[in-house]
Amino acid sequence: MAHINLLPWREEQRKEQQRQFLTMLGLSVVLMILIIAAIHLQYARALNVQDSRNSFLQTTITEVEAQIAEITKLEKDKQRLLNRIERIQKLQSNRPEIVHLFDDLVRVLPEGVYLTSFTQKGKTLVLEGKAQSNARVSALMRGIDKSKWMTKPVLDVIQKDNNKDSRDRNFKLQATQYSAIAEDNKAAKR
Repeated sequence: MAHINLLPWREEQRKEQQRQFLTMLGLSVVLMILIIAAIHLQYARALNVQDSRNSFLQTTITEVEAQIAEITKLEKDKQRLLNRIERIQKLQSNRPEIVHLFDDLVRVLPEGVYLTSFTQKGKTLVLEGKAQSNARVSALMRGIDKSKWMTKPVLDVIQKDNNKDSRDRNFKLQATQYSAIAEDNKAAKR
């Protein structure tokens, strides 16, 4: 006799297919979640690495900026010290000039003339004093003109002393200090 299966095999087949479909769907969802989680973790790790790089660069930039500020300060200090050294060297080179100037002043000062004031501003010399006559003041000016350390005498004032008994003349003249050292330096540079 023929064997007939009256069980609903199609329904069982559908249930089996549906179970397989749901299993595949569940596995696909789990696999998708795992893939998304892996991608998310990869991006999070890449972001953390980049953040650490950025923070390292920022700290390095801060350190370099501090070093640049220190270098700038040191450059300013260096320039200030170089200026001081230059001024000191200039003073050292001018030091013997005043000795020569006073020595020369004594030599050009004629008899009958004496100084009451001697001032120097830069290279300008102002001589004030008394002389027995105008000719003595002229002799002083000629001596200054021939001097090795002074030049260009210019008479500002010459007048008779206010005292009636005195025949002296008060005078004020200006001259320029001649710097032989500066001239030697100019000649050496040529």
